[in-house]
Amino acid sequence: MSELIEDFSWIGSQENFIDLPNLYQIKHIIVGRYGGNSEAGQYKNEDGCLVWIDEKADWEFAILMDAHNTAESAQIIIEQFISNKNEIKHLLSLPTNHQTFKRIEEKILTIFLSEEFLSVCKNITGETACLIVVRKDKYVWWFSVGDCVLFLFHQELAALGQYQLNQRQFYEWIGQVNTFEQDVPCYSVGIKELRKGENRLFLTTDGLIECPHEPYSNPINIYNSFFNSKDKESIWSMLKNIKKNGVRDSTTIVFWKVDISKEATRASNQEASP
Repeated sequence: MSELIEDFSWIGSQENFIDLPNLYQIKHIIVGRYGGNSEAGQYKNEDGCLVWIDEKADWEFAILMDAHNTAESAQIIIEQFISNKNEIKHLLSLPTNHQTFKRIEEKILTIFLSEEFLSVCKNITGETACLIVVRKDKYVWWFSVGDCVLFLFHQELAALGQYQLNQRQFYEWIGQVNTFEQDVPCYSVGIKELRKGENRLFLTTDGLIECPHEPYSNPINIYNSFFNSKDKESIWSMLKNIKKNGVRDSTTIVFWKVDISKEATRASNQEASP
């Protein structure tokens, strides 16, 4: 494997990280995992994630999942994407234009709507929220089913009160209960231009947001934490803090920072950033 290309995947049934905050770094991407507090009644972790990086082609691809009942639904999604890895990576490495992102969306829909996948889903226990994120050049694209969250932290956006990119959607899942079994599948897709300078992409399951005492229910608290310490230390501090607050639900974070040198869109009467 080229040193510029990296693959990683994990599901909570492999290693649950209950009572044990964990950080794992793949190139410039940080994966934070905490399975929840056993004292609060937690006994399993049903989160999952997949990360692919190609530094030469200048993209990152991440899937974050928060499953219910069992982690089987997260497992079968990871298996499906790994089996389609070569085709997806080819699409990710095409020129950056609208058609490329459209082809990625179509490929994902082909996977989720395939008879093979739908048949497998009927024979598993449980279902999962699923957030898929691609960063390519100066754009971030997402495909979201359910209530996992994608934040984009940049000082220009924060000044206007924007932190979150996707909308949390409840009663949407993939698996035993499956939105793709409906006559009209429900999911959301979006594209956002990254701003010039430092952009922090922060994906999380709801354990972080719904922690007792709500230390991170407001995204400004997550955003501000990155100004007090280095990125890795900030995420470690978040995991330690939710442990201290007695969180039961598991939390998985996928984070990376992108420095964009290209100018971003501005109003016609605005000056460019320095």
